[in-house]
Amino acid sequence: MIIQKVLKMVFFVVFLGWLMIWIMLPTKTYKNKWTPNLQMKLDSTYFEGQGINLLLLTFPVMFIAAFGCVYLHLQRKSEKLYTKSASKTGRLAFLRRPVLVMPTLGIVTLTELAFVAMFIALLIWSLANYIYISYSGHLHMDKGVEVWQAKFRSVSLRLGYVGNICWAFLFFPVTRGSSILPLVGLTSESSIKYHIWLGHLSNLLFLLHTIGFIIYWGITHQMSLMLEWSSTWVSNVAGEIAMVFAAAMWITSFRPIRRKMFEVFFYTHQLYALYIIFYVLHVGAAYFCMIIPGIFLFVIDRHLRFLQSRQRVRLLAARLLPSSMIELNFAKSPEVKYHPTSIMFVNIPSISKLQWHPFTVISSSNMEPDRLSVAIKCQGSWSRRLFESLSSFSSSSLDHLQVSVEGPYGPSSSQFLRHETLVMVSGGSGITPFISIIREIIHQTNQQQTDTAASSKLPNVLLICAFKTSADLAILDLLLPLSLDPSSRFSPQLHLRIEAYVTRDHHQQLDPALKLIQTTWFKPDPLDSPITPALGSNSWLWLGAIIASSFAMFLLLLGIVTRYYIYPIEHGDDGNYHFSYWTLWEMFLMCACVFLASSGVFLWRKKGATAGGRQVKSMEIPTPTASPGSWFSNVEERGVESVPHQSLVEATNVHYGGRPDLKKSLSECKGPDTGVLVCGPTEMRHEVAKICASGLGENLHFESISFNW
Repeated sequence: MIIQKVLKMVFFVVFLGWLMIWIMLPTKTYKNKWTPNLQMKLDSTYFEGQGINLLLLTFPVMFIAAFGCVYLHLQRKSEKLYTKSASKTGRLAFLRRPVLVMPTLGIVTLTELAFVAMFIALLIWSLANYIYISYSGHLHMDKGVEVWQAKFRSVSLRLGYVGNICWAFLFFPVTRGSSILPLVGLTSESSIKYHIWLGHLSNLLFLLHTIGFIIYWGITHQMSLMLEWSSTWVSNVAGEIAMVFAAAMWITSFRPIRRKMFEVFFYTHQLYALYIIFYVLHVGAAYFCMIIPGIFLFVIDRHLRFLQSRQRVRLLAARLLPSSMIELNFAKSPEVKYHPTSIMFVNIPSISKLQWHPFTVISSSNMEPDRLSVAIKCQGSWSRRLFESLSSFSSSSLDHLQVSVEGPYGPSSSQFLRHETLVMVSGGSGITPFISIIREIIHQTNQQQTDTAASSKLPNVLLICAFKTSADLAILDLLLPLSLDPSSRFSPQLHLRIEAYVTRDHHQQLDPALKLIQTTWFKPDPLDSPITPALGSNSWLWLGAIIASSFAMFLLLLGIVTRYYIYPIEHGDDGNYHFSYWTLWEMFLMCACVFLASSGVFLWRKKGATAGGRQVKSMEIPTPTASPGSWFSNVEERGVESVPHQSLVEATNVHYGGRPDLKKSLSECKGPDTGVLVCGPTEMRHEVAKICASGLGENLHFESISFNW
């Protein structure tokens, strides 16, 4: 515990120092006083002009990333998931309270608003200082160029500098296995909106930067510079190519295009690799060192995901619900640990060899140590083709489905389970992340019934779920896993209440043709294996080793190449070393070191895995014969003893022909520590956020779970 506190304090100090460098970077003090002194000490023959940026802007983030893995490993070992911390929650609750709810930005908390304001202030501060220094005697004056034209060029150039700041943060939110995001209580999925904000802002700045230079070349009759690929300075052509890739990614990422033509967005966004290459060729090696931490960590994560995705995983069974919902059940190693609300990316080559889609993990790693389940709602062409393919299994000779996965990814702890009361509001398929929470609570209550030493009190749970039709009630059948014995009884310590609302039907209406839930079992294949953690049980320590070793190797090789190959050319008779070649060397060495370190650790861990990991016992459970959702309606017509899911049935009330009165339901939560989680349509999430942000929600601690980015 003491070590964790010390590490957290060190991270905070290092992070503040890193931010201070960004604040000082555009000032005269940094340019005229700090830089000359630092150049004498840091820009040695081993790093030339990159030494300052490597030490001040690259090293701090890599230090936090590497030792953050140690912190997260210690946290996992010492974590007490369900220890109450109401006092701490109460003191800091206002930081997570929604203060801004709007369609363009979504739900913004006080903490997010404060950081957004500080980041915008940093950009304005940097731009103002860059322009001030430039106008104070550092204008670039070409022959025959007027002063106002030179000032226009200077503003265009400095807009690119400010866009570079956005790039320093751009890749952190999309690093799924990040060791930095969990340090501040974030996940990659919850941080996607920050990537979107930064992407829009950086593309706007780079577009203005590009258009500004084109206008400047036009008014100064230097349009030939658009085709220049300089050997001693930045390449204009590389910048223009990068902007073309950026424009294609930017246009297709706007919400209307992304939602209606997802595949266009998906495939166009794969241009990011070419965008990075040409962007770095444009800015050069020294500026690359300013933004390299985010790219470095992203490349590590991307390569580890690639290595994991090469393995074919064992798909045990699929449950098809009449509401066009699919539950896929995979075999997994007990070493795979995850928390509720995690997600996993799935690829099925028979549907699409290139597409990877994220789906909510609905299982509990504690309840089902050898299984992992995800829920898929048929909303797009990919999921519809999967549903049709699984539906035809019973009438075809197919008995196997090849699947690859990445993940699971999720929160590093289950903080929301520390509340005294937990209210979960969902609409449609938005219930899926809450299924994993309920399964986890069911497991914990059963565990406490048999373990007298367990004294932690679990929260009282209220699930408010809205569905369109009666057939959608079948989703509630997923509250219990496929592997659970239907005759199992649950602990009386389980305080669960489910309020289900069917909005379009005024009474239970089920299509007789869709009566049964279809369960398909797949035969094992010798090439398949259970889902295993990419880096083993101590994955955080191994990730820290990869980050530290690959970065150290990068610095060593970069120093050797610079000192014994580039430096002699730079200071010899041949003149300057080619500007772009230098940048290519840096990118090559970064990728090579990442691939060597991560592949070495991955193969070492894979070699150490037990051969018995491929042995999956065959388990089949009779297919349910009841109507979808029947466990949760018309209970009076059946004897209580005939209800296999008795405790859940008794806890469920089904309301037809109306929507939930969320304001009334939340106002009735009188406890001092009530956690409110919402997942579903945008309108529902915004409504709950406004209720929690009002005076009515003083005791409500809000959290939104959104997969519609």
